[in-house]
Amino acid sequence: MNDLAGIHDRIRLVSLDCDGVMTDGTLYYGEDGRQWRAFHVHDGVGIRMLIEAGLEVAFVTASRTATIERRAEVLGVPHCLVGVGDKLEALAGLCERLGIGFEAVAHMGDDLNDLPVLEAVGLAATVPNAVPAVHAIARYTTGRRGGEGAVREFAEWLLDGRAKGEGEDGR
Repeated sequence: MNDLAGIHDRIRLVSLDCDGVMTDGTLYYGEDGRQWRAFHVHDGVGIRMLIEAGLEVAFVTASRTATIERRAEVLGVPHCLVGVGDKLEALAGLCERLGIGFEAVAHMGDDLNDLPVLEAVGLAATVPNAVPAVHAIARYTTGRRGGEGAVREFAEWLLDGRAKGEGEDGR
């Protein structure tokens, strides 16, 4: 792992992919064609912890469903970027609006369309079920898989490090 000393205090925005990070990546389709996802309640608590600590939180996903927008609304996530073709471009626009540089962004992703963002941000995070190319550049990997509380684990790690003023405990 790359040295993570001091990274906790530099992060001002946590950007999250949806499918494969906040979910296990499985998509369910009903007879009516509607799409369903299962979100883990622990991740929701972790996201609320980040927001309550004063961090900006964004969902940045290629998927475009009301389910994701509803999850953001329920959790109070102010930045929900859905149907994004170019995640890096979308995140750059958000960072510009917020006055935050990429070095102050943590992004948690798991698949190839996350690579440009993961390469650009200050902290690239992932889950064990990510594709090998993502693992190759990630600086932090959770012990929990996507959809099984990985976001909560990452949130706790980030916030614990901020509280302690440390940055040495990356996986």
